[in-house]
Amino acid sequence: MAKTDIRAQSILAFRTLAMDAVQKANSGHPGTAMALAPLAYLLYTKHLRHNPANPDWPNRDRFVLSAGHACILQYAALHLSGYDLSLDDLKQFRQWESRAPGHPEHFMTPGVETTTGPLGAGFSNAVGFAIAERFLADRFNRPAHEIVDHNVYVICSDGDLMEGISSEAASLAGQLGLGKLIFFYDANRITIDGATSISFSVDNPGRRLEAQGWHVQWADDANDFTELDQAIEAAKAEHERPSLVVVRSHIGYGAPHLVDTAKAHGAPLGPEEVRAAKVALGADPDKDFFVPDEVYPHMSQLERGAALEAAWRERFERWSIAFPEVREDWDQAWSGEAKPGWQQALPEFESGEGNAMATRDASHKVMQALEPYTPTMIGGSADLSESVKTEFPGAGIFAATHSGRNIAFGVREHAMGGIVNGIALHGGMVKPYGSTFLIFSDYMRPAIRLSALGRVPALWIYSHDSIGVGEDGPTHQPIEHYMALRAIPNLWFVRPADANEVSWAWKVAMERKDGPVVLALTRQKLPVLDRAELGAAASVERGAYVLWQADETKQPELIFIATGSEVAAALEAAKALLEQGVRSRVVSMPCWELFELQSEEYRESVLPSEVSARLSVEAGISLGWQRWVGDRGASVAIDHFGASAPGDELMKRFGFTAENVAAQAQALLARVS
Repeated sequence: MAKTDIRAQSILAFRTLAMDAVQKANSGHPGTAMALAPLAYLLYTKHLRHNPANPDWPNRDRFVLSAGHACILQYAALHLSGYDLSLDDLKQFRQWESRAPGHPEHFMTPGVETTTGPLGAGFSNAVGFAIAERFLADRFNRPAHEIVDHNVYVICSDGDLMEGISSEAASLAGQLGLGKLIFFYDANRITIDGATSISFSVDNPGRRLEAQGWHVQWADDANDFTELDQAIEAAKAEHERPSLVVVRSHIGYGAPHLVDTAKAHGAPLGPEEVRAAKVALGADPDKDFFVPDEVYPHMSQLERGAALEAAWRERFERWSIAFPEVREDWDQAWSGEAKPGWQQALPEFESGEGNAMATRDASHKVMQALEPYTPTMIGGSADLSESVKTEFPGAGIFAATHSGRNIAFGVREHAMGGIVNGIALHGGMVKPYGSTFLIFSDYMRPAIRLSALGRVPALWIYSHDSIGVGEDGPTHQPIEHYMALRAIPNLWFVRPADANEVSWAWKVAMERKDGPVVLALTRQKLPVLDRAELGAAASVERGAYVLWQADETKQPELIFIATGSEVAAALEAAKALLEQGVRSRVVSMPCWELFELQSEEYRESVLPSEVSARLSVEAGISLGWQRWVGDRGASVAIDHFGASAPGDELMKRFGFTAENVAAQAQALLARVS
């Protein structure tokens, strides 16, 4: 069979698999897969350096399908090129426990690098992949020994480029000169609601990204192999700028009645149209999920991939011999662990008058202590490094000409979140982080959610965590945010009560490998609690612990449960009540999620069920606290927006003082007695 014939047969297999899988599932997006089959074929058989037998080898090229709704295109490519994704898996597209879910999930499907679906997410993830590649190349490559050198290929859609996150991420990618990024914009001119002319006609994405510092090319026909191939080669040759290839395609290509229509976008074509499309394309209309026998050996990348990886491993071994100490650093970085001794380096903070400290400042001191143990820990803030205290002093700024550890994300919270996720998913990076004020977690919530869904070991550091921020007023005072973040499954939200809880919170964050952690930190100074006097050690890793109790030989009459800056007020209130003969217990609960993971026995030891008088104290909404205070308990909370005034004044006005907390406790005891 001639080369052009087998190529045509292979592309036809892409298209028929896409039609059949979506039709069988009675759900999905066939049109883009049918249109971009030639591009996927060209990428997976020629340009991508990958090994289906080992999808995770470090120097592989990364492929990101930002247009995640078109995932059947990627699944077909993975199946045909030899990944562990069978034809039966494709037949179970979008079904229960299928390895071919409705949008790409990196933890379910071999060869999928990141979870995509929400448009623009993959776009920003890819920028993170490219940043990680640049940083690791600068750190580990040596003259004549390049062991980090790979590209990031991305398919994005009109929808991706409409989303604001893509503009944020594209701007930063251009600023940083990420030459290993190669994007393909599927310009099919169709969205679910109809032609792009109704919502996206005045924008020229190619020119926009060109203005943002990108190298942009136009390919007028998605079926023109020569044009596509030349554009990819030109993009690979461009090392100073990220590249975009605008590819004109026809959604639902081959479907005689639905090509170039919105009906080919997000729904099955229907049995009659599938049959008509197969006839028009030259496929057997009576065969479903049919792949000609000769297509598999032609498409398989097992032999080529093994050779690519083997060649890299030879280079890697020569590098390892030449630079054994650097090889040790490499192994440490790819383990995802900090260097041994980092736990012992965590600072301990002294209590006493004059030692009060904002938890954001304590966090900064922890970062400084961890710096030598985490050489591939990189991150930054959304233009707030002086306020959130998350820079590594002297570690340099990540820029187009050098790869420092501090990334100046600019005022781009959403892109920052997606980029940090990509850095973490790349591998070789220890706990990358993004930071801003807690209130602005709203702007990056989709990325936080995806980090939790995708089990990404990212760290989100938020300061100015309450009305204690003060004069900036209610626009900058998080009220509902604690609960909003606690509502995300698999996300650990940690709100430390003092500097020593911060140190332990960092330990928790550094040790977590299966998901993200949020640290919520104060702007205002807090007392460093004297745990020797209180008889308790910071036990953040258990989520909650008994900080103080009036009389350990007797059951308390009342339990205070507090987080963050309100723990000190609860403690002072409890001591005041003791003078009135009321025995109470103070529980610091920095992390609900960790406490929920503890044994029932431990939870009962902290919050004994027979003590029904429980008062939560937290400068956020009361919603959710019934989980811990029960039907007979109460909350000192703030169920309204804040105000503009000094932080101390707001705390008084809104009841977060020892006096008011004690008064609320007495009222509670009167009700339950």
